[in-house]
Amino acid sequence: MTAPFEWTPDARELADLELLLSGAFRPLTGFLSSADAHTVDERGTLADGTPWPAPVTLTLPDDHPAAPGDRITLRDPEGAALAVLTVTGRENGFVAGPVEPLDAPEHGPFARLRRTPAQVREELGGRESVLAVTMRGPLGDLGEIIATAQELEASILLLPLAYGEGGPAVVRAALKARDGLPEGTLVAVVPLAPREPAIDLELRERVAEAYGATEHLAGPEPVTLPGPPHRRGLVVFFTGLSGSGKSTVARGLRDALLERGSRTVTYLDGDVVRHLLSAGLTFSKEDRDLNIRRIGFVAAEAARHGGLAICAPIAPYAATREEVREMVEAVGADFLLVHVSTPLEECERRDRKGLYAKARAGLIPEFTGISDPYEEPDDADLEIDTTGISVDRAVHQVLDPLIQGGWIR
Repeated sequence: MTAPFEWTPDARELADLELLLSGAFRPLTGFLSSADAHTVDERGTLADGTPWPAPVTLTLPDDHPAAPGDRITLRDPEGAALAVLTVTGRENGFVAGPVEPLDAPEHGPFARLRRTPAQVREELGGRESVLAVTMRGPLGDLGEIIATAQELEASILLLPLAYGEGGPAVVRAALKARDGLPEGTLVAVVPLAPREPAIDLELRERVAEAYGATEHLAGPEPVTLPGPPHRRGLVVFFTGLSGSGKSTVARGLRDALLERGSRTVTYLDGDVVRHLLSAGLTFSKEDRDLNIRRIGFVAAEAARHGGLAICAPIAPYAATREEVREMVEAVGADFLLVHVSTPLEECERRDRKGLYAKARAGLIPEFTGISDPYEEPDDADLEIDTTGISVDRAVHQVLDPLIQGGWIR
């Protein structure tokens, strides 16, 4: 049964929720408060007061009305109700309390291998000795695993810790390793998000024990060598006042890149997006933030697959720009913030659309630079002022760093 309040946790919180509901985090049965993250007290959810090694927390915004005693339906990004959280406390943005399952989460690749500890224990059939190998990347030499299993007379259980974009690759590595291990080796996917190394190792051991392991071996951490810049996804994100020239420079950059033909280019202009992706949104702060998040999401999806996305919204708020940066970097792509710092006086002098005049007359409320703030970036990767320079020169002020940085050949 769903509850009066609702919330959609982020990716890490959803992974932790799945582990709580499956019993992989046993005896933990719910989210901890910030104070409980390392030492569980009477407000925690461990009945025996056992200290828990890592933060398993859920964050709610300060204006969310849920209070102790309330119940919150936790949903996935598609809206499916996964669990109900009974709030036992709120502290420093964290909400604590036990969770009860509503529906099984949806899984993508390798869903058949996403089994609960109870299911794996049943398949193991009460074997006295089980060697669990947790892995976040390829195992390489399997000799140590085979020798350890023989010494212990143990069955082998591979637990690929599949979290985020690299999850499918870790599972493929586990299936490849299984082919080189003794017959009967089992594979079960565990969505354990990485933590600080010492905490991560202790969590791995607890999860392995929940899956029936009597011995645990942590596979080596993967060595990741980023590909060359021209093969990585990139988002060039222009921000600046209306009339600063950001759209003109962004279009010029798009044209220059298309002429070179070395990258797949996606162009997301603020005004164009407003008519399609964000049709129906107002110009309130909330809707402007939502518009930027939508632009960021589409740009990150393009960059996820190695594309180059160019965005040119006003994006007046620093926190929302930072969200977009995080979206892009979370998919393994690069992010370049370009601040078109043309002064307000010059932007207002141009005023091709007559917007500043209307804003000065009070006809446009919450207009950036007049009746609403523009938070100038202090983290811009590049700053240009288009006052008194040609479009071609402004475009090259962006294009040249892309070439020097290796993103463009």
